[in-house]
Amino acid sequence: MKKITMIVAMKQEAVPLIEKLGLAQTSDTNPLLPCKAFSGEYKNLSINLVTNGSDSVHGVENVGTQPATLATYEALRLFSPDLIINAGTCGGFSDHGCKIGDVYMGERIRFFDRRIPMGDHYEAYGDSNYPCELAVELAQKLDLPTSIVCTGNSLDMSPTDEAILRQEPLVNKEMEAAAIAWVASHYQMPLVAVKSVTDLMDSEHGTADEFSSNLALASKNLQVEVLRLLDLLAQQSLTQDAA
Repeated sequence: MKKITMIVAMKQEAVPLIEKLGLAQTSDTNPLLPCKAFSGEYKNLSINLVTNGSDSVHGVENVGTQPATLATYEALRLFSPDLIINAGTCGGFSDHGCKIGDVYMGERIRFFDRRIPMGDHYEAYGDSNYPCELAVELAQKLDLPTSIVCTGNSLDMSPTDEAILRQEPLVNKEMEAAAIAWVASHYQMPLVAVKSVTDLMDSEHGTADEFSSNLALASKNLQVEVLRLLDLLAQQSLTQDAA
């Protein structure tokens, strides 16, 4: 893998990676769109990182499936990578073993809040399960745990959402990965989701409070593991070139 594109929702999640990799902001993206692009080289890899950008009306970071879809489409159109890495933060259940700052790789990605009770086909479309075989292989080599990454458009969690999430063995709840996977599937593009836990969904503390308190730690741990992943990909690329 030589051309890597990372999709990162929030600036706060992206800055540790941008700084560590020495990426520079570019003017590649359509100026009418909110997403921002950063580019550089790491070892023998060409790296592009695209964030969702900020909302021009409310001045907050764009989060959720719509901006992730837009950013992913723009990234694939511009950079034609060999691999997409979705790096970001997530929630987890402590009674399933998750701890603040833990980092997981998604063995499968799905929506959990697109409930379309119009027969089996629409229900399956709503869930839209995306298996990630490459992520499982890479996680084994990096000795990282895997999870089911579940995407929805709300930071909080309704009882209905919780019941769906608890059907999965080990779950990370977040707001972008399935939308990215949907776009990537049209391009037949491999995707690896790397998620760092900011909040425990079964904690007595509020999700928003935990997210804010733990974002810096989770983003730092995310940077460490994404760098390990890039090191592995760079070594694999060298081996392929030598073959």
